[in-house]
Amino acid sequence: MSNLRIGQGFDLHRLTENRKLILGGVEVPYHLGLLGHSDADVLTHAIMDAMLGALSLGDIGLHFPPEDDRYKDISSIKLLRYVLGLIEKNGYKIINIDSTILAQRPKLRNYIPEIKSSLASALEIDTECVSVKATTTEKLGDIGKGLAIAAEAVILLEKI
Repeated sequence: MSNLRIGQGFDLHRLTENRKLILGGVEVPYHLGLLGHSDADVLTHAIMDAMLGALSLGDIGLHFPPEDDRYKDISSIKLLRYVLGLIEKNGYKIINIDSTILAQRPKLRNYIPEIKSSLASALEIDTECVSVKATTTEKLGDIGKGLAIAAEAVILLEKI
């Protein structure tokens, strides 16, 4: 294996009533939340998929099957810490993460610093190693109609 490994992740969930909106482990005040088996944190899910992909360890569905009740409504930050353990077990460390949340609404700019801090803390890295951006889809598609939120992430790992 190379000394450097890159991984890419993507996730998308529908918005629904009677759920909290959790992004990067942070509850964002909004009248809708994301539908999913766990807390449906699309940003954390995309980051976990990037981490797993960097080392060819499958995806989050393989490690945390949606039909397994142990993961019902679980915090994705707990799952992220587990995936971090797999990275460390394989002899790698995180160099940096670049991620983007795709959401027409709510506006996320004011929550980005807290989201970065939450992710950096869970991953035991400096906040300057975590980039979180937010964008809209210019009212196109389900995201643009306010029906869903997606996230994508890229991660760089280095052999310890």
